[in-house]
Amino acid sequence: MIPPPGTGQGNWAGASSAAVGDDGIYLAYRLRRPVGAGRGYAVNVARSADGVRFETILTITRERFVADSLERPALVHDPAGRWRLYMSCATPGTKHWRIDLLEADHPSGFGDAVPVTVLAGDDQAGVKDPVIRHHEGFWELWATCHPLDDPDATDRMTTRYATSADGREWTWHGTALAGRPGYWDSRGTRVTAVTRAEGMIVAFYDGRATAAENYEERTGIAVGTDPAALTAEGTGPAAQSPHGGLRYLDVLALPGGSNRLYYELTRADGSHELRTELRGKGGHYGPGTAPVAGSRPDHQSVL
Repeated sequence: MIPPPGTGQGNWAGASSAAVGDDGIYLAYRLRRPVGAGRGYAVNVARSADGVRFETILTITRERFVADSLERPALVHDPAGRWRLYMSCATPGTKHWRIDLLEADHPSGFGDAVPVTVLAGDDQAGVKDPVIRHHEGFWELWATCHPLDDPDATDRMTTRYATSADGREWTWHGTALAGRPGYWDSRGTRVTAVTRAEGMIVAFYDGRATAAENYEERTGIAVGTDPAALTAEGTGPAAQSPHGGLRYLDVLALPGGSNRLYYELTRADGSHELRTELRGKGGHYGPGTAPVAGSRPDHQSVL
């Protein structure tokens, strides 16, 4: 378990992103306190030999980015062997978000890297919580976009898809997933993980029906053959905590064909902790076959 920094609502550990390195599994995750007590105050970068027990190698604080808050990072080990950390940063005094990039030869080098803004958003929408993959010679991104036209409804969210030749300059290709009126995900959808198998794309996403469910999103599944046009499956969430949300699910493909899930789970006191599960070989999560996080007896806390 990576426990929250305190008890009660607003204290969270989670929003993680994992990648396999030459010397272990690396995990970047956000730490948060309640509004007024720090919000998303830091992102930890940690290493593990087994994907369960992690040792922190670096802590990155919001002050470094002149940000009111940090949210989900995206950790990427690129084809050239370098490492990238895409950081979600809240613009001070606003509801706006942007994404900055750190690059290094090793995750321990992120502390010396100079942040560069790669997705600035604009006055119409904030952009955050990226899922980034290198696929068939180009870069893909699914990012959460929050419309800013109504200052009382900036919790609304959709997921947009973009591509890039270098992972820095991005071209948008439209909305990949949006809420469905009348369903559990009507207020917003945030893609958190993307897998591919046999021509099918399977994405996991966070959804909510109301503004009151902000921070307590549940996990759904969406599928498609076009990364810019995904279709939500089913009429209800695929996974949730008995105490509220199960969100920011990430799927890490491991050598040998198994997969490790990481996700943020609501505890009985309202705080959120980071958990993991190991899934067997076979990464094909086609319609009706996707793993349901939190449903297995072998789920483990991340130490």
